[in-house]
Amino acid sequence: MEEKISVAIISDTHAHLDERIAELIRECDFAIHAGDICGETILSEMQPKTGKVLAVSGNNDPYCHKTDLPEITSIEMPGGKITVEHGHKHGHRSPCHDSLRKHHPEARLIVYGHTHKLVIDKTTTPWVINPGAAGQTRTHGGPSCLVLECSDASEWLVKTHRFQEV
Repeated sequence: MEEKISVAIISDTHAHLDERIAELIRECDFAIHAGDICGETILSEMQPKTGKVLAVSGNNDPYCHKTDLPEITSIEMPGGKITVEHGHKHGHRSPCHDSLRKHHPEARLIVYGHTHKLVIDKTTTPWVINPGAAGQTRTHGGPSCLVLECSDASEWLVKTHRFQEV
């Protein structure tokens, strides 16, 4: 039986990572943060099984803490590449998915944040997703994240997780 790899995908923590999302990350193999981390401890609170956390700088990160994170990064997974950026350079209020796709045609999946709104756009390849906000700021119905399960070139599944506001 083929092994599945799970990737927790979050964004926009703004200095607070919801504990329920941190728990979900611990169950995954890898973790991605799509920017606006805004807290020195957030990345260390993300503890996937492999310890591998991929993160990019968001538009608020330079004001919140010192960061040497890239603006764009990628990771190869079975079946394709995941590219991550915060998204604010592709339209301030609502990043343009066509623009993201044009800039990252080699990706199978593009992850962005910035809007705090959960989006899964699989209308064409590459897919474009936004996990929403994983903290307390503008969660639009509760903290949220996505989990990607990938096992080979033909099977990728994106699962939504939204938690009640506390």
